[in-house]
Amino acid sequence: MSRFVYADHAATTALSDTALNAMLPYLKEEYGNPSSLYRFAGRAKAALEQARADVAACLNAKPEEIYFTSGGTESDNWALRGVAELRGKKGKHIITSAIEHHAVLHTAQYLEKQGFEVTYLPVDAQGRVSPADVEAALRPDTILVSIMAANNEIGTIQPIGEIGAIARRAGVLFHTDAVQAVGHIPVDVEAWNVDLLSLSGHKFHGPKGVGVLYMRKPLRLPPLIHGGGQEKGRRSGTENVAGAVGLAAALKEAAAGLETEAPRLCALRDRLIDGLLQIPKSRLTGPRDGRLPGSASFVFECIEGESILLRLDNAGICSSSGSACSSASLDPSHVLLAIGLPHEIAHGSVRLTLGRENTDADVDYLLETVPKVVAGLREMSPLWEG
Repeated sequence: MSRFVYADHAATTALSDTALNAMLPYLKEEYGNPSSLYRFAGRAKAALEQARADVAACLNAKPEEIYFTSGGTESDNWALRGVAELRGKKGKHIITSAIEHHAVLHTAQYLEKQGFEVTYLPVDAQGRVSPADVEAALRPDTILVSIMAANNEIGTIQPIGEIGAIARRAGVLFHTDAVQAVGHIPVDVEAWNVDLLSLSGHKFHGPKGVGVLYMRKPLRLPPLIHGGGQEKGRRSGTENVAGAVGLAAALKEAAAGLETEAPRLCALRDRLIDGLLQIPKSRLTGPRDGRLPGSASFVFECIEGESILLRLDNAGICSSSGSACSSASLDPSHVLLAIGLPHEIAHGSVRLTLGRENTDADVDYLLETVPKVVAGLREMSPLWEG
């Protein structure tokens, strides 16, 4: 293996030194339970509340609106199921999109089995949700709109502020899954007009196993997890102090560096896109503009995405595919089908997501290696006529 290039930052990121150093005292010396009354535990409680305040500041929220969870999946589940329980007597209609993460889609499908009706809005060829479609889908019995801030597969950034304003005028709660957005683009819960927002620490160099649900006051969702009444009675379970501290430290670091890091990643991403689009029968999935800074996603005709990933792995490159390569399903990504790609083309998908550690040399290696891998696989493909 000549070199190693990690190009799967949308899947997870390395824990930053800043986050690790912030966490270490609460993994070893300051191990007190924040719910205990003695002074030793009080230090852990103070660290937890400081982390809550730091996260709130990064989102333009209030500390009391921040609830720590186990990650984005729990936060998404809590948002949808909580609103369904809270507002279910008012109405049973929910609006979401066809390209949401499965944490939202599968929760919506669960709620359909409980008697709720879900409208799955279509997207355009770039993966954008139309605010006009959101407005047209609203009904007197609509209780929630849930639209992701940025797509995890194709990087499309949605017009969240505009959609949130529409929901607010209609008196409908608005949730956004911002797991891919937070730490990578500016996020402001006030400007976005959101009532609920999900995020996950490991997407911006924080630890795995900790996330946040922002819940706008005075909204109080019923608990998803019952027990000892932690997190102001909303989310039970002994608090993950080290995780919360690490998440907050990583988010502060990401927010502080956003002004310089986002343009740097955009430049690397655009050079990668320009180079890989020179491959015959290739196309970019998602928009050229209005996508996450480090996100580049492609389909290459006449080959399987899984085969590309395996060969890239052999060359020391970590990447991912929109195809359902880790399941028993042979169906391609629901996102790629939603943007109008036929099955046979959607199977040849590759996602390359760049991050803080990536350099120009990494992009050089990607531009050298990916075309060779694609060409080699096409030579073996009975479908390729190039």
